[in-house]
Amino acid sequence: MGAVDPSLPAAVQAEGAAEGGAPVNRLRAGRERTLAAIRAAAIVEFSQHGFKGASTQAIAERAGLTKPQLHYYIRGKDELYEELLGAVLQGWSSAFVFDAPREGLPAEPRQVLAEYVRRKLDYALDHPGLSRIFTGEVLSGGPKLGRYWPEARRSTQRKVEVIEGWIAQGLVRPLDARVLLMQIWGMTQHYADYGVQVRVMLGLPPDAPLDRAPIALQITNFVLLGCGLAPLQDMPPAPGPVGR
Repeated sequence: MGAVDPSLPAAVQAEGAAEGGAPVNRLRAGRERTLAAIRAAAIVEFSQHGFKGASTQAIAERAGLTKPQLHYYIRGKDELYEELLGAVLQGWSSAFVFDAPREGLPAEPRQVLAEYVRRKLDYALDHPGLSRIFTGEVLSGGPKLGRYWPEARRSTQRKVEVIEGWIAQGLVRPLDARVLLMQIWGMTQHYADYGVQVRVMLGLPPDAPLDRAPIALQITNFVLLGCGLAPLQDMPPAPGPVGR
């Protein structure tokens, strides 16, 4: 292996200075850590300042890099921003799927909707910066979302068809399935997008974690009652991650 690229951060160069066959693996691991630091810094900057207000200089500084080092890893701000938008939309599309039977999950509206609400709330609270980036983009008119809307609509349509199937079977009262989904999105994302207000209203310190179970239970019961279903007495344990 040749000399380590001098534009790499010092920590990554150090990984490549090891002896024997280790440099390749260590350099790769160092690169992944640096990319993770760049993504984390970008999430903070974009969520706080929006696309126009964020700068590559600020992202680089937050990630512990110089601006030339940052551009060793990314072409520019647009690429990084669109990567994060894609991440949140892919997360919503793949993590919250209830249109296929899964082991341990009965195809029963009450339990399926409860799991969906809990997953949506957990995702919002686990990734508040990503949620705020998406919300900020929508509030600015969504100029960078055009390429993502087709798959988002397809993902939503799959869920709509499941809900309409329940309605046709008499399992759920007649309602607009798309409006139901948007109501769930609004209630769950509120706790990420309006995190400051939430903690003020609950009398919590600014960075205090939220007790998710009672929030999830109340949102779930609003949804269930709106669908003509019996409410839950307790929130079931949080489900694990699910992909397609």
